[in-house]
Amino acid sequence: MRDLSVDSPHLLWLLPLALLPFILRPRRQSDWPWLGSVGTDPFSEMVDWGLRILGCVALLALVLCMAGLHLKGGTVQKIGAGAHLVLLIDRSSSMNSSFAGRMPTGQEESKAAAAKRLLKGFVDEREQDRIGMVAFSTMPLFVLPLSDKPDAVNAAIDAIDRPGLSYTDIGRGLAMALSAFDNDNDPLASRVILLVSDGAAVIDMRVQNALKKAVAARPVRLYWLFLRTAGAAGIWDAPADPSEDTPQAMPERHLDIFFKSLGINYRAFEAENAQEVGAAIAEIDKREKAPLRYTEHIPRRELSGYLSALAAAVLLLLLAVHCAQKVVSTGSIRSRHGRQSKLTA
Repeated sequence: MRDLSVDSPHLLWLLPLALLPFILRPRRQSDWPWLGSVGTDPFSEMVDWGLRILGCVALLALVLCMAGLHLKGGTVQKIGAGAHLVLLIDRSSSMNSSFAGRMPTGQEESKAAAAKRLLKGFVDEREQDRIGMVAFSTMPLFVLPLSDKPDAVNAAIDAIDRPGLSYTDIGRGLAMALSAFDNDNDPLASRVILLVSDGAAVIDMRVQNALKKAVAARPVRLYWLFLRTAGAAGIWDAPADPSEDTPQAMPERHLDIFFKSLGINYRAFEAENAQEVGAAIAEIDKREKAPLRYTEHIPRRELSGYLSALAAAVLLLLLAVHCAQKVVSTGSIRSRHGRQSKLTA
């Protein structure tokens, strides 16, 4: 049940004025010297009381309108299905190329543009999630903390296809994504990091150790959506020469091995076109439907418009009654004067 409130409580002292229609009986000129001998008319009494009640309602509505009557907003805690999700987005310059490894031409779209389009559809379908975003290239950038505001999330995703820098520092980007959960104390929430990248780089050993400690303290579910460029090595491609199986020569393969060593729920997806990106995102959407406590925001609801409309309608009705009374009274006087003139003649 939502509470009523007013913006200007001091104006409520004017509410007793609504009793004026029951107290005041304005004098008016009568052509009859005394009406005491006329019997009571129940219908006229009902009409009189009805008009006074309408006057009272109009005054009440005007005072409450001036006071700014409204229903308070607030929040309601509910249980739904979803996740607390951090989007970890690669913003290196290679993301501005198409899946064919060239600058987009004609109907082609860049990997960043495809990711932007499909991720917006993904988050639009997950209204109960809290979603944050971290971008990385040479340095990580904290774009958005965990938020349940769709406009903020969509604005962050809109920046995905802006021009990026050359290098890819996934390690520090992942560390920053993990820090987004530092103040997330919901015991029910599934915490998810979705890494979207078209390449990898060697993660410093110190950063690897820090990441292992971080996920041990607060486990997360990690998805890696690898946007593979045509002709580039894949996540699971092993070199023919064992001597070339190094993090420097095969960064994507060894990043996958590192993620598996973290001991968390991890899965990698490899996509070579926008359709495969969409299929991977749809699979992630299906997997992340765990029970979730979320907050529904209830906006404040203004009642002044309804009150002013009610007051205007009542006052128009009272004005119409007053005008009708004047017309009837004027017609009665003219009729009586006409009869007196005939009798005199």
